[in-house]
Amino acid sequence: MKKTKMLKKNYEFKQVLSKGKYYTGNYVEAFIKTNNQNINLLGIAISVKVGKAVKRNQIKRHIRENYRMQENKIKTGYSIVFLWKKKQNVENATHENIKKDIEKIIERADLQEENQ
Repeated sequence: MKKTKMLKKNYEFKQVLSKGKYYTGNYVEAFIKTNNQNINLLGIAISVKVGKAVKRNQIKRHIRENYRMQENKIKTGYSIVFLWKKKQNVENATHENIKKDIEKIIERADLQEENQ
């Protein structure tokens, strides 16, 4: 099992958030930008206003796991930043809700491999 490569630096997040294309779901928003590499880079940002650290980390784990399950179906060469919508209640942060949103975003962004 390969490990998901993550965006870590502030300038990497800023670049994707300012120049990437915006896609939205009911609970999760995504900014997607090509990165001219042969791998996908994942970034997750959740505002402090959403809730305390335990809840924010739980949402991050759900997003990371759902992305990992979809990773083999996604074209390579993109930087993707997922954001949790501030207006959504953290009680809606279930595995199924996030999974539906991420699948919908990937489909809208046309990132699915053709052979899948």
